[in-house]
Amino acid sequence: MAIAAVNGDNRRGKTALFLFCCGFLGAWPHWVDPGKNLLPAITLAIFLGGYGLITVLRDRNENHLIRDPQIKGLKDGLPSVDVVVAARDEENVIERLVTRLLQIEYPKDKLSITIIDDGSQDQTPYLLEELSQNFSKIKIIKRPRFSGGGKSGALNFALTKLHNDWLFILDADAQLHKDVLIRSVVYAIDGGWSAVQLRKAIVNRSKNKIASLQSMEMAMDAVIQSGRLASGGISELRGNGQLINRNVLDQCGGFNEDTVTDDLDLSFRLLINKFSIGLLWNPPVEEEAVDSVSALIRQRQRWAEGGLQRFFDYWTVLISRKLRRTQKIDLTCFFLLQYALPVISFMDCVASIFTASFPVYWPFSLVAFSVSGLAYWKGCMRDSEGPSIPKATIINIFYGILYLSHWFFVIPLVAIKMTLLPKKLIWKKTNHIGI
Repeated sequence: MAIAAVNGDNRRGKTALFLFCCGFLGAWPHWVDPGKNLLPAITLAIFLGGYGLITVLRDRNENHLIRDPQIKGLKDGLPSVDVVVAARDEENVIERLVTRLLQIEYPKDKLSITIIDDGSQDQTPYLLEELSQNFSKIKIIKRPRFSGGGKSGALNFALTKLHNDWLFILDADAQLHKDVLIRSVVYAIDGGWSAVQLRKAIVNRSKNKIASLQSMEMAMDAVIQSGRLASGGISELRGNGQLINRNVLDQCGGFNEDTVTDDLDLSFRLLINKFSIGLLWNPPVEEEAVDSVSALIRQRQRWAEGGLQRFFDYWTVLISRKLRRTQKIDLTCFFLLQYALPVISFMDCVASIFTASFPVYWPFSLVAFSVSGLAYWKGCMRDSEGPSIPKATIINIFYGILYLSHWFFVIPLVAIKMTLLPKKLIWKKTNHIGI
């Protein structure tokens, strides 16, 4: 039986339990024998450090490349594809987006392009109307602004009007290679993937240091994801540049309108229903990075909240027999590194202040940052068909590791907010300025 989207019951209680457990683990060593208080940190460092090292080392470039012979072999039997973009207040980028979409190389009788105007209040509706009159290939779907469900609601609304074999979902700021779709589709078919996530590349990485660090972060993320997949774990969707089999999506219940990150939620439902996600390194989908600290923190709060929501929503199934042992190990290690470590470290620092002692979880954090540095190096060393990635210099990797420390502030903050405040689902989109 397929597992559909859940409504996220009792997330506040689950988050409170998560905070309590992490808080206890972070503070408890400060009240035990000083000769033994490093034992939990060293144990976690060895276990999770080993997992992280194996994951990064198992990443292989050939695992996510598509070659011309594969394209030629399947070109005549390509499936039909719906390219879909959910847009709200995107006047700065919508014209460029349409230009790029019209340049996509794919059999015309098997390609449909749809843009959802989700209640835009700027010039987006007028620009789309003009563009649709000039280019009949572009279909516009309009939805009232307060229809609910955020981006997931907009995509579900469009699904009732789309009937092709695959969906290629993009954000409004996406920039593409002309052959990205055909290469993605061939990669999916050739690899037997139910969905494919394109590597995300940053087009404005030279604007400032924040954008440059995000470019490195996207490369690191792709390395880790492909390594997890190669180790028997999982990879995940990232919202922009995701190709999904329509039949598979329908079996999983469409997009979850009760979560703030539709891509992460769908990734878990695909996993639980035994559908696999592949990662394609080249060509990437190109997008804008946020270029200020405040915008970065807002974006990461949404990502953190959605990431925690999916674990709390599906935890009973994640520990069931539906998943392989390697997948359970992968998810456990990823959860501990991505979400538990920042909260444990935060409480470790608080406890060290109250007890006038030195933080005890530094071995755990040191190993996590070291593995991240190795993933940075591998990602930055790899060729990119899209925007260039910063060079893998010692100083760049140092700044990249320092940059990752923002999660040690964001994760605890979001967990506290999720515990204390009722959730109001609002589409907090990233503002795009057009690069």
